[in-house]
Amino acid sequence: MSKVVVFHEPGGPEKLAVVDTDAPDPGPGEVLIRVMAAGVQPFDIAVVEGWLPLAADGPDYPRTPGNEYAGVIEAVGAGVSGFAPGDEVLGFNVLGSYREHVSMPADQVTAKPPSMPWEVAGGFTAPAQTAHIALQDMGLSEGETLLVHGAAGAVGTIAVQLARHRGATVIGAAREARHAYLRSLGAIPVAYGEGFTERVRALAPGGTVHGAVDGVGGQALDATLELVAVHSRIFTLVDHAKTSDLGIRTVPPKRSAARLAELADLYAQGRLHVHIHAEFPLEKAADAHRFHKRGGVQGKIVLTTDALREARA
Repeated sequence: MSKVVVFHEPGGPEKLAVVDTDAPDPGPGEVLIRVMAAGVQPFDIAVVEGWLPLAADGPDYPRTPGNEYAGVIEAVGAGVSGFAPGDEVLGFNVLGSYREHVSMPADQVTAKPPSMPWEVAGGFTAPAQTAHIALQDMGLSEGETLLVHGAAGAVGTIAVQLARHRGATVIGAAREARHAYLRSLGAIPVAYGEGFTERVRALAPGGTVHGAVDGVGGQALDATLELVAVHSRIFTLVDHAKTSDLGIRTVPPKRSAARLAELADLYAQGRLHVHIHAEFPLEKAADAHRFHKRGGVQGKIVLTTDALREARA
């Protein structure tokens, strides 16, 4: 039997339950993966609360949240080449990662670097690709200044580092307790509160902010509209409803195995750092969601399975 986290109707973390089911068989073009770890993110919380991504297949319940995972291939379906049982991989999907076994298209996984711990691999895909796509579509270039709201979070952590690799100055907005962490990533930290826009302008070379990644929304996004002249270079991760009225953008669905492989290689080279804030057993997914909703997460929260605990023993 294989454990799966499900919910049968929208609501809060209390709606999540763990059930036993048979492990799926890989279909044509798919690989069956024994999951070691899966990431937890605001996307998942929104899904449990009732939001259904456009790319999701149908509105039927029960649903299983989670769109990133890492594990070991146990079987491959017809037509799959380049992967074999025993391969260690990480990958992405739309829904369904909170489980002990996933059967996923082979073109949505890539090899896990040997130096990447399982807990990092399980929570790497979504923030790394989200940050990479945002900066690529923004066209951020050397010498420009990027503002990152929620810079100590999972996407913010990666966005800061990728922007620094591009030669940009990065101003990271977060609570003061996270400022030392942001400096370690290469960002110039700034605190929220009265006078925020003035402090940002004072920190930005020439007083100009060229783009922003917003992981906070609300007043932080309002301030960003004053700071960034070209609103199409503002990407929000949270205030999707404001995009059409304000001319700002959301991160488009451009995830790919090739992009993920490139980012995993940066990690293997020691050029990307990922901080794991907390781990929860798969069976405690509801507690992980409660923890995340309290805020103040530095880096990533991940769920771990019995398979990982056995590997560590």
